[in-house]
Order: sequence, then C-alpha cells, then structure tokens
Amino acid sequence: MVTNSGATGRIAVDAMGGDLGPAEVVAAVKLALHQYPELKPITLVGDEAILGPLMSQAGLQRSHRLSLHHASEVITMEDKPLNALKRKKDSSMVRAIELVKNGDASVVVSCGNTGALMAAGTLRLRTMEGIARPALAAICPRQGGHFVLIDAGANPEAKPEHLVHNAILGSHYCRVMLGVKSPRVGLMNIGTEEGKGNAVITETNELLRRVGSVINYAGPIEGFHVFAEHVDVVVCDGFVGNIMLKSWESLVKFFYGMLKEELQANPLRLTGALLSKGAFSALKERINPERYGGAPLLGLNGNVLKAHGSSSRRAIKSALHAANEIIAADMNQHIEPDIARANELLAQPVFT
Repeated sequence: MVTNSGATGRIAVDAMGGDLGPAEVVAAVKLALHQYPELKPITLVGDEAILGPLMSQAGLQRSHRLSLHHASEVITMEDKPLNALKRKKDSSMVRAIELVKNGDASVVVSCGNTGALMAAGTLRLRTMEGIARPALAAICPRQGGHFVLIDAGANPEAKPEHLVHNAILGSHYCRVMLGVKSPRVGLMNIGTEEGKGNAVITETNELLRRVGSVINYAGPIEGFHVFAEHVDVVVCDGFVGNIMLKSWESLVKFFYGMLKEELQANPLRLTGALLSKGAFSALKERINPERYGGAPLLGLNGNVLKAHGSSSRRAIKSALHAANEIIAADMNQHIEPDIARANELLAQPVFT
C-alpha cells in the first residue's frame, strides 16, 4: 500500500549535498517561496550552524513557510553509496528521506550523490507493491513540447517487466508535469520493424501490447523519433537512458556555445543576433535543462526528486516547483492500481 503520498504537504530539502553548497540551496528556496505563493512549506535539512546564518542573511529566519531540521553529517559525491549509508546515519540526505518515511514530509529534493540517494530511497521507503525496481524520469524538449525519458539511469540492466512498469510510471509523471491526458508511450529500439532489437526489447514489446488497456502504447521507436512530435514517453533501460540524457544536455551546451561564437564572428552577424535576441532567448529557455530541475525516482512508497549535483539556484527552484506538483497530484495513489492491473494482465496465460 502506498504511504505518505501527500498527507503532510511538506517538501524536505537535503541542503548539504550539492556541488555548489548550501548557500545555493538557500538562495533557491528564497526564489521559490517568492515566485510560487502556492508552494508547500519547506524543511531544510542539514547542519544548523551553517544553515541558520544563511537563512538569516536571506531574510528567511522568520518565514512561517520554512523550517530547519538539523543533521550533522554530509554524504559527499566521492562516498560509496552503501558505505555512506552505514557510516553517515545522521547525514542530511538520510534524515530528509526519513522525514518522508515518517510522514513528516511528502517529498524529498536532493542534489546529492545519485547512487546514495537511490539506495537510501529504495532501502528506507521500499518500492510500491508490485514494482521490483524504481526508475528515474527526466523531462526533455522535443518538437512541439517535451517528453518524459524513463529510465534515466537508476537501473542499467532491466528485465521486460521492469520496462513495462517504467512505461506506467512515466505515463503518470507525464500527466502530472506535462498535462498530457493520454500519453503516447514508445519503446526505445534500433528500429520499428517487428523482431528488431535484442531479446529483452522483443519481449517487452509483446508485454506492452498486452497491457494496452493500462497505457497508450504507440509501439517501438528509434532515435529519429525521440525529438520529433511522435511520443510523449520514451521507455528504455537506465544504461541507454542515462547516455541519452547526458548526450542531450552536452549537445545543448555545445550548440549554444557554437551559435554564440558564430554570431559574434563579425559586426554584421552581431547586429542580426541583437535583432533576433528575443527568438534566441525563447529558444534557450525552451531547451534549457534547468527548466524542470530534477528527475523523480518513481515507484517508491514516497516521493524522491533528484536534482543535478551542479544545480544552480534556478534549477533547484524548478525542482521545488516540480516537487510541489507531485504533491498536489497525489501521483502515487494513481500509480498503484495501474501497476496491479498490468501485473494481472501479464499473469494471464497467452494462447497461441
């Protein structure tokens, strides 16, 4: 049974684990509280000797929408996940997740060590009934809008049933964050023809067709379709998904840098660039990886949102907004019955 899906309506923030330090997190919280009046209350988790002065400097020490939960330790990016969880039980990451487990928060947001966050979330919150492994979901731009990529790196090796669950998880996240009522789901493959791909993809394709009453399955897709207006959810294992996500993010930076260099090559181009500044700003905003700020670890008995380790205050602000949307939608309560129905369909005998 899903627990702690939104009863408290509070966001727990691991304030210590990011590359840019707790000052950037506090700055992000200030931006979020100012920009989103409907934002749920926030609990900053970390060393009060560090966070207290930062909150005072930001003018947040008296905010009724913000509280502080002390944690004396920090899990660093260099820490090995399981060792860190054993040795640093009073870390900001662990304490933030425990707030969700105990019902004192509805979602945790962290820029910390990805492996440790996934391990801590899975071990302490456990997966939903019927789900074997959680998955990371990321939102990426495409022609005409955005799509959900799942799994973005949680499970490099997945079985067909895991990918079916990913399709359901991704569909629900797409409804919440992108407002698509019946998301079109595509299975990432090396081609669209029947029989293409390895044994896992072939079996997954068959299973996804069998659960067609639960999701809107559009069939296998290939790389040409990903950034076209073809599907709303792209399903793959964590190995493929993580490569796709990081390649897209690096490609955005590459093209932006190259475009800037070319536009500044001579005065005539520079004049044209100034005249087109509005269009370039809109394009930058549309493809900016910081727009949604984080990737939720879906499939747990509680909500965990992973932001980049190098997240700026703007990216963390976006992650806080995404966390707020997840709480408002009470997403997990809608996921569990779909997982149960899909598992029932998959358990039924197939007659040939």
